[in-house]
Order: sequence, then C-alpha cells, then structure tokens
Amino acid sequence: MNVRKNPKGWRLPAFTAEGVLPPGDYELTLEELQDSFLILGPDDPAQCPNWDSAWRLQLLENAAILVRQLWQVGISAIFLDGSFVEEKDHPNDIDGYFTCDRSHFENGRLQQELNLIDPHKVWSWASESRRKGPATRKQQLPMWHRYRVELYPHCGIPSGILDRYGNNLEFPAAFRLSRQGIPKGIIKIVRDG
Repeated sequence: MNVRKNPKGWRLPAFTAEGVLPPGDYELTLEELQDSFLILGPDDPAQCPNWDSAWRLQLLENAAILVRQLWQVGISAIFLDGSFVEEKDHPNDIDGYFTCDRSHFENGRLQQELNLIDPHKVWSWASESRRKGPATRKQQLPMWHRYRVELYPHCGIPSGILDRYGNNLEFPAAFRLSRQGIPKGIIKIVRDG
C-alpha cells in the first residue's frame, strides 16, 4: 500500500505483508491521524476498493472525544490500536490504552473524574458493566456501546490478554501483537504544538 504524505511532511509507514503497521510507536496528533492513510485509504483506491473512510473517520472522531477527556484529567500517554490500525476496510472499533497512576485508578478517582466530564458516564472497566454488543457474543465496555472505542488503563495491572506461552501481558506488550501473534506498530496520540 502506498502512503499518503501530508503537508507537514511526516510519514506513516505502509502496512506490512501481514496487513499491520511495522513494529514501533508512531506519534501522531489527532489531525495528522485524520489526514493519514488509516482514514483516507491508499493513494490508489484500486488497492482497497472497499476502504470505508467515512466509518474510519467516525471512529477517530469518537476516539478523539475520549482522548480529550483523558487530557483534561492530566493523562497524556494514549495509544490507539486494534483493527483500526490494520489493513481492514471496515474495522469494528478502536482499541487502545493509556498510562496512568495505579493509585489514581484503583481508588476510583480516575473513573469518577472522567465520568464528570463524559455526558454518557461511559468510563468503567468493571466486568459487571460489560454487556454484549450487537451481532457479537463479546462482552463490551460501556464506552464501546456509545463510541465504539475501548481504552484501558495501563498501571502495572495485567491485561488479561495471554501470549502464546500463557503469560498474562500488560497492555503495552499485548497491544503490540496482532491476534496471530505478529509484532505490529501502534499509534501514540500527541497533542498539537
């Protein structure tokens, strides 16, 4: 896949033969991500004739709402992943994680602060807050049902995602592997200027 180049000159590498970003952390602003091939698709539309730019843009706009809420409570290390950053015409959602202080998360203050900002009160990671999504058997967080985005706190607690040896991974490691266990890249959201 060819890569689009924006006026600022940054480049996002093309997908690998496995359909993932090459391993690494790619720092982009929300605006740069919006102007990237992850939204716009390849330069040659014949390469991916069913690329759903409108849906991908909607997912990014939804993620941006949650990213800005995290910024408001002082969280700046935010990573986006999932099928959204893979060569998939119509990704189901955006997955990601953010780095936070463990005590801020465990004492419930983080969730409380975020729910004071979000009008839909979607910030919860409790298993009892999950419910099945449409046309899926998977239990989804409240933020997924509203925004089709799931962002998890990384604060030294295992993710529940196992590697091929059965080890429980933390989010940084878990989100840098495809479902097939292939190392892949991830987007780190950075603020403008």
